[in-house]
Amino acid sequence: MVESMTADSHHGGRRPVRVRRVDECQSLEDLFLHCLPAFGGAYLRRVYTLLDQAIGSDCPLTLAISGPVTVSGQHQAWLIPLLETGWIAYLSTTDAVCYHDGHRSLRHHTSDPVFEVPIFGDDGALREEGTIRVTDMAFPEQVLLDQDALLSEILLQPEFQKKMTGTEMRYLLGRRYAEEETALGVKPGLLATCHRLAIPVLVGAPADGSVFLNSMKLWAMRNAGLIDDYRFELDLHAEVFEACAYHHWGLLDHPGGKLGTLILGGGVPKNYNLQPEPALGQVLGLPDIRGYHFDVQIVSAPVTDGSLSSCPPAEAVTWGKVDKDSYQRTTESMQGDYSVVMPFLVKALLDKRDRFEQLRREMGEERLFSAHPEARGYLRAPEGYRLFERRDALREKLLAGVERNREWLLSSITQRQV
Repeated sequence: MVESMTADSHHGGRRPVRVRRVDECQSLEDLFLHCLPAFGGAYLRRVYTLLDQAIGSDCPLTLAISGPVTVSGQHQAWLIPLLETGWIAYLSTTDAVCYHDGHRSLRHHTSDPVFEVPIFGDDGALREEGTIRVTDMAFPEQVLLDQDALLSEILLQPEFQKKMTGTEMRYLLGRRYAEEETALGVKPGLLATCHRLAIPVLVGAPADGSVFLNSMKLWAMRNAGLIDDYRFELDLHAEVFEACAYHHWGLLDHPGGKLGTLILGGGVPKNYNLQPEPALGQVLGLPDIRGYHFDVQIVSAPVTDGSLSSCPPAEAVTWGKVDKDSYQRTTESMQGDYSVVMPFLVKALLDKRDRFEQLRREMGEERLFSAHPEARGYLRAPEGYRLFERRDALREKLLAGVERNREWLLSSITQRQV
């Protein structure tokens, strides 16, 4: 295993610098392992190595992703292929990612409405022509208006007229997106894929995006007497508890007894993905709670800015969010733009899975797993953990643990005297 620089220096180990010529490499994995000896490249090598270890050890991974991954088409390029492996237990992202996910399934925009523009072009001219820009991606403003109309139509449907978690709302939204995509013959989007795979989609700041803005519109219309009834409401308590239940499952119910996380970008998705451990251990006071065993992150914020976006796994150890006994061997934080490297990382991991699949056909599963134990993790069931379908049972199990912790919890709501 390639340990982090911190671990190497702490243990006094010396790793010889040996490289391979790129024209001698047979795969992307060879490039990652043998052609990135130093500097930023070495960070990327360690990121790949740790993801390889986490997947090979059959460790469930959570994924936190911020940034306009859907409007830019990255979800279809590499994110959805990653989700379809069965390696990812749940996803933490933004309301905006869920909102823009629907643009390519709008009935009035049957060809892809998103196109490239210069980053340093004439934004005044774009505004005059009714074009919205997101860095170097752009689309007509009418796309937003049509997306708002579709969301309003969806949110007024009978199945939404109740209090529910955001995971349930996005699951139902994914089902409707999937119907529109199928009718139009376009590629499945992110929420449709998460619905099909029953991957929970968690959003820590639901009010900071246009899905919720459209709900606000309907709420205002109801209160102004413009529509008869609108009863949709987000249950934030239940959603946070649900996230805790999934983390609890990974630590205590899954055979491996550990979780890994892949964090792409910072902000609320990162924090929401990391907070179940302190919620379970410090706030609910439950025993045997540990942080993430694997923590791999690619963030653009410099570590000196003091934000959660930039904090490395070692800092998260002090909060209990990352396991203190393993972090020097099983964590890495690379400063960079994940959009640059994720296609290559995912392709290399998928290629390795395909090689194991070919060996399974040639050798048989029993011989393969005996010779290459890591193949079991790579070849786990592609339908995944389907945690959304299990959420009621997992929440009930966690609630039972809360009841058993009655004495501690009751004492926690009274200020203790020192």
